[in-house]
This record gives sequence, structure tokens and C-alpha cells, in this order.
Amino acid sequence: MQSRGSSHRLPGLALRSPISSFMLAMLATMASVYVAGRLWQDAENRVYLIKELDRRTGKRQTAISVDESLKMVACRDQHKKLAALEMELAAARHEGYVSKYGYGSESSDTNGAPIKKRLLAVIGILTGFESKNGRDAIRKSWVPSGTELKKLEEDKGVVVRFVIGRSANRGDSMDRAIDDENKHSKDFIVLDNVVEASEEVPKKTRLFLAHAVDTWDADFYVKANDNVYVNIDSLGAMLSAHVDKPRVYLGCMKSGEVFSDSNHKWYEPDWWKFGDGKSYFRHASGEMFVISRALAQFISINRDILRTYAHDDVSVGSWFIGLDVNHVDEGKLCCSSWTSAGEYTANNSVETNQTI
Repeated sequence: MQSRGSSHRLPGLALRSPISSFMLAMLATMASVYVAGRLWQDAENRVYLIKELDRRTGKRQTAISVDESLKMVACRDQHKKLAALEMELAAARHEGYVSKYGYGSESSDTNGAPIKKRLLAVIGILTGFESKNGRDAIRKSWVPSGTELKKLEEDKGVVVRFVIGRSANRGDSMDRAIDDENKHSKDFIVLDNVVEASEEVPKKTRLFLAHAVDTWDADFYVKANDNVYVNIDSLGAMLSAHVDKPRVYLGCMKSGEVFSDSNHKWYEPDWWKFGDGKSYFRHASGEMFVISRALAQFISINRDILRTYAHDDVSVGSWFIGLDVNHVDEGKLCCSSWTSAGEYTANNSVETNQTI
């Protein structure tokens, strides 16, 4: 009996088994399709939300990398040139002629009219409130005044300006004295956002270079101290040999000791960054150095994120470490090749030095 009952149950079990497997397979397939559909929909939603967020917020970079900055140089230069040319040509057409400007040979626009040539160099002479006698001596030696200053720009393509900041007590007698001096000489760049102090010289140098390249289109930008004598013709001849080099950095190259003693004259607060040997990287001496237009534009673009050290020459050298820059050790800009060119008179007697 038991064996017969067992044989009656077997067909039922065999019938239910295929149905159960089919149902399970169908349910698994439906679940897979549902999950895949949700994942695809979520992915589509994320892509849409990201695009919409970018559109509404106008996502952009807050800092510009070195490679991106150098790529922007050519485009920015072209935009500046085109804008300047359009203004110049409009003014010339209004007057009925196009005047001749610039340094060196002239080129022409599509209509055959002469256009303004790029300057050879912009020279910034870093000076201070106490250096009035020194500035007067420089004006009597190698920096002309009045109409002759403009003639130097037109004939030789060289702009020269004294560079100074503002007093910590804004609007005091020192500020007023500089403003009065500039009314007569018209040869200053006054950096309103720089406090005139020794510890601010690196920032002053950085903002001068940024201001100069934003204001004048030149092949080179020069920083000099106010105890240096410059032979403009010799400088022009030297710079002309480097016009074809897009990223050139000229000066008396050196790499001196980093001083960690806070009582030392040349103390470097960030001395620990320069390794166990405590030696500065290669850079041009601070008395006078030259950089090409591309490097000046790099400084202008990144002026808000470039780090400064205790000294301006070290700071400038640090900005070029990661760039493809041609460091030129120019012996004519070294102290060993300088010769005395006389002394300032009156109460502030300072020796000037002939650089080239």
C-alpha cells in the first residue's frame, strides 16, 4: 500500500517542478530589467543635473595652471594688439592720416597704412620717498624729462618710469610730495595698492611687471634699482639679440646662501624650504634684470597666486622654476663689470653704477 501511494504522488511533483522553475526565471528576468532601468534612469538624471548645475553656476577655474597660462599668452597678446590697432586706426581716419610710430622697421595693415610697432623695452626704476636727489641725478644723466621722455619712446622704443608705492599713512606729506613731483616730471608709476616699505619690495616688483605689460606692449620688461646707470643704446643692442627668444630671463645669474638667522641683513623667513644646503635656486641679481613679454604676461595673469620670498630677485626667480625659460647669464649686468659714473650731489650722496 505504501509503495502504491508513493507512486501516485510522483507525477504531481514532476508536474509542479517545471512550472516553479519557469516562474522563478520570469520573476528574475523582470527584476533584472527593473533594476537596469532604474540605474539607467539615475545615470541620465545625474548627467542632466551636472549639466544644469554647470550652466546655472557658470563653472570656471579659480586658478590657472602654468601650461594654461602660457597657452593664453598668444591669444591675449593678439586681442590686445587688435584692440589697440582698431582704436589707433579709427583716430587716424578721423584726422585724415595715419602717423608713424614705434621702434625699428614699420609694418602695414591690409590697406597699406603704417601701424604702431611694439616697443623694445619698458624700464621700471624702483625708488622710494627718500630718493628725490637720486631721481634728479638720474634725470640729469640717462632719463630725459618732458618732451624728451616721449621722444625716447618714439625714437628708440624705450619707456622709462620711476616705480613707487604709497605711504602707510595714506595721503600724508610723503604721498603729496610724490604727487607734486609727478605733476612736473610725469615719469612715475604710482602703485596705489603697495605700501612703500622694504618688506614690500617683492610685491612691488610683481605688481610693476603686471602693470607694465598691461599698459605697454613691449618685447622686454626691465627692473632696475635707483642707484644704477643705464646706457640706453647699449641696452637696446643687447636686447635686440634676444628678440627671437619667447621666454628669456636675462641678468647676473647667481645662487647664494640662504640665511636662517633672523638678525642677519638678508634673513629669509622661509629658509627651511631650501633644503639642508640652504642655497637659493638660480636667479638674476636684484640690481637689474630683464624678462621677455611672455614671462611678464605670465606674471600678470597669475599675479594673485604667485608666492613672494623675502627678496624680490629670489621671488622673480622662483616664478620661473616650473617654466621652460631661457636663463641668460649676462655679464654686462653683473657688479664686477660696473664702473663708477659719478655721485649724487646734495645731502643724499649715492654712487651710481654704469651697467652697460
